[in-house]
Amino acid sequence: MKHFLLALLFFALPALPAWAVVDPALVKQLAAEDSDAKIAAIQQLGASGDRDAVKVLKALANDTLMATPAGRVFLMPEDKAFDAATGAEIDPVPTEYDAITINNRIRSELDNAIAGLRLLNPDRVVRLAAARELQSGAGIELVPILDKALGKETDGEIKHLLRFALDQANLASPDAAVRLAAVKALGHDASPTTRGLLLPLTDPANETEAAVRQAATASVKAIESRLAIGDTLGQIFTGLSLGSILLLAALGLAITYGVMGVINMAHGELLMVGAYAAYFMQGQFRSWLPAYADWYVVAAIPFSFMAAALVGMALERTVIRWLYGRPLETLLATWGLSLILIQAARVLFGAQNVEVGNPTWMSGGVEVMAGLVLPWNRIVIIGFTLFVLALVWVLMQKTRLGLFVRAVTQNRPMAGCVGVPTSRIDTLAFGLGAGIAGLGGLALSQVSNVGPDMGQGYIVDSFMVVVLGGVGQLAGTVWAALGLGVLTKFLEGWTGAVIAKIVVLVIIIVFIQKRPQGLFALKGRFVEN
Repeated sequence: MKHFLLALLFFALPALPAWAVVDPALVKQLAAEDSDAKIAAIQQLGASGDRDAVKVLKALANDTLMATPAGRVFLMPEDKAFDAATGAEIDPVPTEYDAITINNRIRSELDNAIAGLRLLNPDRVVRLAAARELQSGAGIELVPILDKALGKETDGEIKHLLRFALDQANLASPDAAVRLAAVKALGHDASPTTRGLLLPLTDPANETEAAVRQAATASVKAIESRLAIGDTLGQIFTGLSLGSILLLAALGLAITYGVMGVINMAHGELLMVGAYAAYFMQGQFRSWLPAYADWYVVAAIPFSFMAAALVGMALERTVIRWLYGRPLETLLATWGLSLILIQAARVLFGAQNVEVGNPTWMSGGVEVMAGLVLPWNRIVIIGFTLFVLALVWVLMQKTRLGLFVRAVTQNRPMAGCVGVPTSRIDTLAFGLGAGIAGLGGLALSQVSNVGPDMGQGYIVDSFMVVVLGGVGQLAGTVWAALGLGVLTKFLEGWTGAVIAKIVVLVIIIVFIQKRPQGLFALKGRFVEN
């Protein structure tokens, strides 16, 4: 007999409900007309810690939780009906029923309750997603489930999120000691959201306990201080990334202007050539090597350099070489060349901006501190600029071409007298400067729009960098570019982009009046009378 009962129990197991019994009274309360009654039921189901209650709450959120006129509540995901409390199939399906309706207020409470119950899920990904959802607003009703989840959690990242959500929920605790502990714990955060949570507690109308108000005031000040530090670091980083692009744009101009004294108004269009070269390479990879499309940027580095360098050498050999020593004619001629290049880009690629996407490995960012995320594309641009700068320094200081370029920059007649082929050096130097500008266009394509007019906004800034740093001075160009980038970003935060540009221009004019040679004076061997 005993064995018969065990066998009967074994074969009866599959017929048991799919989930444990959920409190029938709370399930029935979900169908109440009163929103407060529905919210109370949702909160109690969420605080119960019963993972099977998630199915009921999800059905309510997905409009698949039904109620009959007699008050029976059931789930109807498809054509079948299941009792909401026991999970047992209902056959036949009720003929009269309506979906339980919810408003935005109820849906907000529902999302929190579901997230709280998902904290007990064995899957780490599910728990992590639920913990992140609760960062936006965890109510006091979730304290029991948060305590339970925190006690069971072993993952460090999820634990940190759960502690924050628990402290946030405890701000509404009736116990002043609990509120005080929560306020002090949240004071170690550096998020604008946390500041917004604590700020109402500094008002006696919202917090009656003096100790809690004082702690909230101290915590708000500490958070504001950290936010200010994060904002300052963010502006410095953004300024450095802008300065890196200015540096790539101005490096080539510093070489050509220093060697040949040419005021090249088409230099901005050489940036545009490099950016369109990156766009072309992106299209080729997407068409012929889609599996390696993310690596088009690497292939675009030599392509952008060569494209801009060839265009630059062509301009020098056909137009600019005939205008040396005539700065006004050179300025007008290169301005005309810039218009030709812009129109050529419009004919080849269209008048509208084109899309140059970031590779996946340059997307996203790294969170240095709360409220400060450094985008990967700008980090890569800064690193790329340092790499190009190192190559240019090696080229200028350790190679024969660099020796000739420096000689022509310092004293062209004397360099020619000792056998330096100044005409060839002019062409190579112009090609080098144009190629570096093309690399600047490649970097710019990762953070800005690519269009025919994109270079117009950088030509004036490039000249300002060259003049401020000192003509022909690599170190001066570096310091001027990075300094102008950081200064511009700080001023934009205070005055706006237009006023910031005017202020920077005034500062440079005043500086040049006091120090015409720039930050670093060019050292040469000239006879002074």
